[in-house]
Amino acid sequence: MTQRQEEMLGSFKKKDVICILCPKGCPLTVAGQDKKGNPKITGAECKEGKEYALQEITDPRRVITTSIVVTGGRLPLASVRTSVAIPKDTVLPCLEEIRKVTLGAPIHIGDIIVPDVLGTGANIIATRDVAATQ
Repeated sequence: MTQRQEEMLGSFKKKDVICILCPKGCPLTVAGQDKKGNPKITGAECKEGKEYALQEITDPRRVITTSIVVTGGRLPLASVRTSVAIPKDTVLPCLEEIRKVTLGAPIHIGDIIVPDVLGTGANIIATRDVAATQ
């Protein structure tokens, strides 16, 4: 456990979380610490669920999916997403940055549209091809 996670858990009492890592959707509860000082997480049917719960209460992250306006394309919009999950508190500022972008066709899946958006380490990448109009 990192120092930041320990600090966050120090003032933490209880939180219920639904794990989203697999289709089971385990209902997890994080409540205090065990005798060794580790977070007490119940309800997880796997190790990954426990790790997810710990991250969700100490450093929640999200993947952004949205669309960007395209000019000169067969479609008016191109779908995009972040290459990795970003801190939850940066989601709205990142969406504001993405909203400023207009792309010219053609666009290809995997194209980096905005590198390292707001210094998060995540690239905004295209998730759909958009061909140029003839």
